[in-house]
Formats: sequence, structure tokens, C-alpha cells
Amino acid sequence: MATNKFFKSLLLTLTIAITSFGFGVQESSAYPVFAQQNYSNPRAANGKLACANCHLNQKAIEIEAPQAVLPNSVFEVEIKVPYDTSLQQIGANGKKADLNVGGILILPEGFKLAPKNQISAEVKAKNKGVFISPYSTEFDNILVVGPIAGKTHQELIFPVVAPDPEKNSDIKYLTYPFYAGGNRGRGQVYPTGEKSNVNVFGSSQAGQITEITVSEKGDSTVTITGSNGTTTSQTVPNGLSLIVKKGDILKTDQALNADPNAGGFGQEESEIVLQNPIRIVGYLAFCFSILLTQITLVLKKKQFEKVQAAELNF
Repeated sequence: MATNKFFKSLLLTLTIAITSFGFGVQESSAYPVFAQQNYSNPRAANGKLACANCHLNQKAIEIEAPQAVLPNSVFEVEIKVPYDTSLQQIGANGKKADLNVGGILILPEGFKLAPKNQISAEVKAKNKGVFISPYSTEFDNILVVGPIAGKTHQELIFPVVAPDPEKNSDIKYLTYPFYAGGNRGRGQVYPTGEKSNVNVFGSSQAGQITEITVSEKGDSTVTITGSNGTTTSQTVPNGLSLIVKKGDILKTDQALNADPNAGGFGQEESEIVLQNPIRIVGYLAFCFSILLTQITLVLKKKQFEKVQAAELNF
């Protein structure tokens, strides 16, 4: 347990350092390590991935992976996270910033991140500066990446090495499901349960807006007076655009600002076959034998036709 906590702390430090200095991503709080620290397994019993607990908006993703792989082979799983690159998000400091992306890949047990010496030069070039890591020491078959700059990384490539059933008796030649998630933009909820500034803030009570003040930091304080004289003040963080003004009559939970969310999280699942090489050889041998039999029958038929023609001429 102590080792696992140390690994997570080290992973958080490396992720923040690489993200900050390697990509220059501004004001991002969408670190997968938040999920790593709060969920020992990122996939719940109902199939929901932990990322969806903070990234509430739903967006589509796509998965590309081979249908079947051989033992000890290195292959690629690609998660596509498409979005309009002209969109910007509200950073934690209230300033506009480009969207970041991140991904999670839950592989079958035994499948893991390919070692560097087994990754092709082409994939290394595509993943230059991208830091992919196991979710934890316990789940090295779960891989996470991000946050990284979305404009240049809408396609997340995970180099994976397949296990060998001959070396691990727990692995079988079967069809395995795997799961993937991809996110663009910051989340709406922090791991502590607090709202981020990527939210629509609603009126806490019905009434009339009697005052709107702006602090030095840019936060707006909206004062609402109810019909019974009760007054409440609500703060709308810096960077959000108010859609109400002094004198407006509000209902409970009515929006005070425009929706700033430009991102969202999506998850998909697929299957992959761990193929036995002997089966492939056997299948090829079977196909060759059928082809050989067909050729033999055709040749025999031609020979028989020649004999018949000779008898008729005689």
C-alpha cells in the first residue's frame, strides 16, 4: 500500500512537470491522477469510468484497434477525441485557454504498455513528448495519458504488447473486451465535490437582483432579495459571462451565467482476439489442402475429358 501511494505521488509530480514544461498547457486541473488517488479501480461495476464523475458533459470518442493479435506482438490502440479546435475553455484563473485532452485505456489482464525498445520509430515520433503511464502498480493493464494540448493530440496512440499464454497459464487464447475513455476540456466537479468555474451557477433563491458587484479578482457577487425580504449573495467566478442584470426577477436555480463548458467525456468499448499462431498455421494448411484438392479435381476432369474425346474419335 505504501509503495502504491508513493507511485501515485511520483506519477502526479511527473505528470504535472511534463505537462507544464513539455506542452505549455495553461491552467489545467483535469489530471487523470485525481482519479488514480480516489479510485483504486477506475471502472465501476456498472461500467461507468471514474472520469465521468468530474467531466459531466458527454462527447463522442472513437476507438481503432486490430481485431486480433499474436502473443508477444506490439500493436496500437488509438483513441480519437474530436472537437472544434477553435473552441476555448475557461482556465482555473478565469482566463481563456485552449482545450486539453486526456485518455484512459482499460486493457484485458496481461496486456500492458509496450517497452520503449519494442515501439516502432513511427509511433515514437507520433508520441513525442506524450507521457503514457500505468494507472497504478496494481493495474498495469490500465493506461492513462494527459492532460496534453488538444490541438495537436486529438488522436491518442497507446502502444501495447500482448501477453504470451505459453509463459503465463492465466492467459488464454480468447476474445477479450477492452474499454476506453477520452476527454476534452476541464471538469465541472473537483474530486472534493466542489464545483469548478466550468459551470452554470444558478440562483439560490427566487427574488429580484438588487445589486451586482465585481471584486478586484473579477468575481461577480449577485445579491438577490426574496419576496419575504430575505437577502442572499451568490458569487460567480471570474471569467464567466453574466446573463442577468440588476432588477431582474429570478426563479430558484435560474442560470446567472452562460454555460462555459466547451468539452466533455466519452467512453466506448470493443473486443480483441488473442490468436493462437498454431491455429493460423492450421487454418492456412487447411486452405492449402482444399486448394490443392480443387486443382487435382480440375486436372483429373481435364484428363478424363481427353480420354473420352480419344474414344469417340476412335
